Amino acid sequence: MRAKYVMSEVFLGLWRNISMTVAMIITMTVSLSMLGFGLLLYNQVDVIEEYYQTSLEVVIYLDRDVTEEVTAQIESDLKSNDLVAQVEYESKEDAWKRFQETFEKSPDLVASVDAEVLPAAFRIKMKNIDQAEELIAQFADREGVYQATNQKEILQQVFDILGGGQRLTLIVALVQGVAALMLVANTIQVAAYSRRREVAIMKLVGAPNWFVQAPFVMEAVFAGVIGALFAFGIVAAAKVFVMEGQFKNLFSLMPPVEWNSVLLLLPILVGISAAISAITAWITLRFNIKV
Repeated sequence: MRAKYVMSEVFLGLWRNISMTVAMIITMTVSLSMLGFGLLLYNQVDVIEEYYQTSLEVVIYLDRDVTEEVTAQIESDLKSNDLVAQVEYESKEDAWKRFQETFEKSPDLVASVDAEVLPAAFRIKMKNIDQAEELIAQFADREGVYQATNQKEILQQVFDILGGGQRLTLIVALVQGVAALMLVANTIQVAAYSRRREVAIMKLVGAPNWFVQAPFVMEAVFAGVIGALFAFGIVAAAKVFVMEGQFKNLFSLMPPVEWNSVLLLLPILVGISAAISAITAWITLRFNIKV
């Protein structure tokens, strides 16, 4: 009977303040969506780093007019080097095929590049990629070498950009979260004030504080959970229609976002929204409303 009364009061209270309830749900949805994207990006940065760490190479590009003798000597020296685990020679033709395969979904880019521009190169797997600079120092000034690059340094710039986006998303989520908490507190105050006579009567007949406060807390929790469900829907839709849809080519060079990572957000967002909403409502009732 008590549970039935509490739930009826919850839905009645939400309906009485429908405009503020909708505003609270929308604010929760926005803040939790940003939080979801931030958490997903945080996890994906680690996945990308792990994915590329296993395939990072040192690439030594050769001059266009390098002789076969010089090429053979460089290859021999690389294979005998203690820092090197594996050496693969890539001819100009192989470089062009790799370029076409890498950007097969961007035909305009492929068409704009002259095959002769791509040089032959040695692709080197290191025993320890952190020693790449030592190897580059040994071969960068060699005859026949045009340029030596460390893929880890290039990708580190990408990781820095992703990290910046990660921090920005979490900051926006934090700001939105503060706004959501203030809106929750304000909604609870208005709801309690509009039912102040009912509250007074319940107190007079000896109703315990938790029984009086329960409908208000449940209202906040209900709105928070609805916002979390909408936020999860936005993140899932972004994966389907953005990452795997319209902008699929943009994400083609990165490991895909797994559904397991997306689904894991559902209990996280629901749990966070329910806990924060309940705590905010309880504190508001405890210190600002005399019940």
